Amino acid sequence: MSDHKEKMERKTDTRDTDLSPIPDKLYFSIGEVGELCQLKPHVLRYWEQEFPQLSPSKRRGNRRYYQRKDVLLVRQIKSLLYGKGYTIEGARLQLMGDESVSLQKMQRSHAMLQSAVSQLEKVVDELEVV
Repeated sequence: MSDHKEKMERKTDTRDTDLSPIPDKLYFSIGEVGELCQLKPHVLRYWEQEFPQLSPSKRRGNRRYYQRKDVLLVRQIKSLLYGKGYTIEGARLQLMGDESVSLQKMQRSHAMLQSAVSQLEKVVDELEVV
């Protein structure tokens, strides 16, 4: 392995472990998210434009309020871009792929539940006959 690649991997490893735990709060300011994710606020604002999934609530004077899910998403984006070397387009596609996989899993689970309910209804009908 080249020296450059080894240095990049070590740098990536320490970035992920150096992040502090996310406090148990409902909302976070852009400054707090920046500290939690070790990013500057202008980077977060830019990522909001590039990643449609990242859309914090805006209130009073256009102030951004991030939720826990947003902080987790920012960390995931950071990992894809800085840790794994994805381009912004590649990270966007990866995140979209994650959403479509989740949707497919949810649809399969829903179909399985409907099937189970049908089978249980048949059992109930058979028991009522007896």
